[in-house]
Amino acid sequence: MSAGGGPDVAHGAGTGERSRAAAGANHQGARLLLVRHGQSTWNAEGRWQGQTDPPLSSLGEEQARAAAASPELQGIDAWWSSDLRRAARTADLMVAGRATCNVDPRLRERHAGEWEGLTKAEIDAAWPGFLAEHRRPAGWEDDEPLLVRALDALHEIAAASAGGRVLVVTHGGVIRALERRLAADDLPVPNLGGRWVGIDADSMELGERVLLVDVGQVTVPGQI
Repeated sequence: MSAGGGPDVAHGAGTGERSRAAAGANHQGARLLLVRHGQSTWNAEGRWQGQTDPPLSSLGEEQARAAAASPELQGIDAWWSSDLRRAARTADLMVAGRATCNVDPRLRERHAGEWEGLTKAEIDAAWPGFLAEHRRPAGWEDDEPLLVRALDALHEIAAASAGGRVLVVTHGGVIRALERRLAADDLPVPNLGGRWVGIDADSMELGERVLLVDVGQVTVPGQI
């Protein structure tokens, strides 16, 4: 896939981009379901992952298998994921042999710089006050470069699936950055939770948040 074709994200949302509670249901372009991967081993340990590549935990594998039966996946025309294995494995388990899942490294989680592999307690000890003040370490990938690459990929995926429904297994940071861009509430995304997004050449609309597993299968609160 080429590196071009995405929107300019340097100056805030474009005129065609908007957030609507029901967006996506009647969108004339592609409808993309952006889903966070299942619980990883580092999620379970409370470690900041970024672009480090831990595998799914046993619960994460269970979540992905359960999500494969979600009604939200009915009529999916194409399947995509980040190339990080916690996302790619989630997508493979959700596809369950129904199709081929494509991978794109532009759908990766943001790089967390010097915090990758650390717990919140370790971060607080080494960077006092940073988390409370929403400050970030050296090497942290901000929303702007994250959205440049992620939106580039999403627009290409949408263009290749015009009028279709596409599952995109990605990461919480990607989904939340897009929601902030489109002025949605900035809330944590649970494992196997996600958001419908309608995309065409001229507009992008947020649809509803969804959860593909039962509440009892959701990762316990407080994990990264």
